[in-house]
Amino acid sequence: MDTTQRTDQQRSADRRRRELLEAADRVVLRDGPQASMNAIAAEAGITKPILYRHFGDKGGLYAALAKRHTDALLSSLRAALDAPAERRERVEATLDTYLAAIEALPQVYRFLMHPVEGGQTADQGFDTGNHSVPLLRRMGEELAQVIEERVDLGPNSQQLARVWGHGIVGMMHAAGDWWLGERPCARAELVRSLADLLWGRLAAAGDRIGGPGF
Repeated sequence: MDTTQRTDQQRSADRRRRELLEAADRVVLRDGPQASMNAIAAEAGITKPILYRHFGDKGGLYAALAKRHTDALLSSLRAALDAPAERRERVEATLDTYLAAIEALPQVYRFLMHPVEGGQTADQGFDTGNHSVPLLRRMGEELAQVIEERVDLGPNSQQLARVWGHGIVGMMHAAGDWWLGERPCARAELVRSLADLLWGRLAAAGDRIGGPGF
């Protein structure tokens, strides 16, 4: 098989994988955590064994969907952090970007973060409880890298940036999960309250010399 043929086959496989992920997204938007491999295969117009051939198992499909949505969310968060504004405004914009994302796609959020209630049966849904922690860890590490690049935290800055990164992500996740379920206040009010909680140490820290600024 020559290089051109291998490249064409890879492009075809990549395109088919994207189509299957788009079908999976449609089911997730409809069914949330109850989305099943059977429903996704039916939506894509294929049999479940073909779906397994592309993703291996439920865990493989979940990981692919999680990467797709986490990549998009991280891109939006970085854009908020890069926006030309005062630091406090960027902090609030970043918090609001996260909350707006889970508010806009609540079924996707629940699929990624909430296990199916009542336990698992033969194809009842995805056991997301086994997979959601790595998503939060990835977001924490990404935010830690941004903080280390931009903020002068003094001695032991790398470890402190990781503490901050994972702590902020944990706060956003817990507060956002509670807010999305109960809607106790407007999104803007929650953003201001969370920013107030973060602001003391962030306001005091200087920008890292040579970094893009925060």
